[in-house]
Amino acid sequence: MIELKNVCKHYKVAKRSSGLSEAVKSLFRREYTSIQALDNISFTVRDGEAVGYIGPNGAGKSSTIKIMSGILTPDSGTCFINGRVPWRDRTAHVQEIGVVFGQRSQLWWDVPVADSFELLRDIYRVDGSAYRRTLGRITELLDLGELLRTPARQLSLGQRMRCEIAASLLHEPKILFLDEPTIGLDAVSKAAVRSFIRAVNKEQGTTVLLTTHDMQDIEALTERILLIGKGRILLDGTLDELKRRRPSQRKLTVAYNGDKLPAIEGLSILKDEHSRAELLLDTELLSVSEAIARISAQAEIKDVSVAGESVEELVVSLYREYRI
Repeated sequence: MIELKNVCKHYKVAKRSSGLSEAVKSLFRREYTSIQALDNISFTVRDGEAVGYIGPNGAGKSSTIKIMSGILTPDSGTCFINGRVPWRDRTAHVQEIGVVFGQRSQLWWDVPVADSFELLRDIYRVDGSAYRRTLGRITELLDLGELLRTPARQLSLGQRMRCEIAASLLHEPKILFLDEPTIGLDAVSKAAVRSFIRAVNKEQGTTVLLTTHDMQDIEALTERILLIGKGRILLDGTLDELKRRRPSQRKLTVAYNGDKLPAIEGLSILKDEHSRAELLLDTELLSVSEAIARISAQAEIKDVSVAGESVEELVVSLYREYRI
């Protein structure tokens, strides 16, 4: 279980002005400004949960991950990961967590991936038989076969990310921290990574905390969202709760057999010609599935499409609402 309570973290950053005279001046006297990265954040993540941790750049996401990983020490507040304080019990703590930073690598650049995995096995002191069993399962799920014999420098971004995720799971951690795991990946690589993370969470009960700017990752992998802005937790709820925060209307486009659709309770007909109708649906009154059922009761449906506010648009609207 992950438990954070009233965690604060600030950074002291040196002020620097342009120009040679300012550069010389800074050698003798520096001025600093304080940046509040985290401001009394508190949340709990239960065992086996998959949680999306979202917010704009500079909101405090990476600082939170680093504190939970034991890399950073907070100024105040408490953080317990499976009953341990990460920065005090680092050796025991790292045995139970896996961390993937999208723009950082834990693979050795010039050696085959399999050799990097062997080095990580030694670092984590994983038993030989357990290592072979875990590696076999991960290799199959992520289709790593030929990649294991390839030096990391020769891998594409998508291939490297699959290997990074595999490396973070070799010691079978109970918690997986993912910071932008699909950044820069193509559609095929994203699908493979998402499918694997979902399997690890559902089948092995691994707790997943995901930070990303890709709302498709959030929709595919998580049910709960934590929204952080200016160092504060602004929202903690499920995707469904997020969608219900805003009045939601959907436009249904229906192709059907017949001349005209009759009036249907709960739906407003915007346009209906040539056996193709556009209808407006208020999802607070009627769900999409119920609407389609009512339409099909009146006419034979050939095709139907639903358009509405995406999760990404909802999150952008929240950023505006909270002015972050």
